[in-house]
Amino acid sequence: MRTSLVRPHPDGHGAHRLTRERDMTRILALAAALLAVAAPQVQAGDCTGWVVGVRPINQYNHYSGNGFLAVRTGPSSNNQQIGELYLGDEISVWNRSGNWYRVQCMTGRCQNPLWGAANPNGWVYGKYLNIGGVCP
Repeated sequence: MRTSLVRPHPDGHGAHRLTRERDMTRILALAAALLAVAAPQVQAGDCTGWVVGVRPINQYNHYSGNGFLAVRTGPSSNNQQIGELYLGDEISVWNRSGNWYRVQCMTGRCQNPLWGAANPNGWVYGKYLNIGGVCP
């Protein structure tokens, strides 16, 4: 049911006619705009996780690939290894490509690694991550 409302025109001359539908449309548009401004923006990095499924550090051997998760320059085992993550390290996830995740070391042994730079930032295979939050 469409009901018209007649209001005085702001300049005092004539009438200003609005419908309830138009009023509701304006109210809803304003509410949507306010929600968009007030809502927290989800960004990459709001997703965190831990390294799982790799051997413990006491079984570490860089040359045989034991006791760490390789951090690489790109989302493939063909990319160069640039760092290591270890069992239980906490990571922040920034991107995803298939089963590969671009991560950054947050806490754990990765801050003082046995090989490579501290706090590595690169790509790891997702099988060895337990992740949650708002993820890419």
